[in-house]
Amino acid sequence: MRPGLSETTARQEGAPVEFTVLAFIGIIAAACLTAALGALVSPGAMDPWYQTLNKAPGNPPGYVFGAVWPLLYTLMAIGACRVWLKAGDWRKADSPLGIYFLQLIVNLAWSVLFFRFHLAAVALVDIVVLWFLTLRMIIEFNRISPVASQLQYPYLAWLTFAAYLNGWIVFAN
Repeated sequence: MRPGLSETTARQEGAPVEFTVLAFIGIIAAACLTAALGALVSPGAMDPWYQTLNKAPGNPPGYVFGAVWPLLYTLMAIGACRVWLKAGDWRKADSPLGIYFLQLIVNLAWSVLFFRFHLAAVALVDIVVLWFLTLRMIIEFNRISPVASQLQYPYLAWLTFAAYLNGWIVFAN
């Protein structure tokens, strides 16, 4: 190891650049795929079923969701890439990145359950699970990169708000 290098930095220098690039591509592609598939099954305000629902006070117009979600997916992916980069190898990053990929699946499941199948109560359970997975992801990210962890705070806040909106729909309809 060269003088002045941390063990993590030295390990990263020894790792093939191609492997890191492939990891970044996988992390970013997973977020993009989740966003795209979620958008395909989520007509949002255009859904006749959704239009008839009694919505919560403070329910934002549809364009807000369209603006917020790309930002949140970007922050998720940046955070996961930072975790990969800071960890230096898969063994150190497997738990936080495993949770990252799992929460993307649960995130997509919410869109399918709510908008595709109109199962608002099941979607509420899903979003509660997603909230706890995201909290766990934040904790795991923090062990490797506090910045990566902090990038997830807006996501957790938005999930809290989305759970309120979903809960309202379940109990008011």
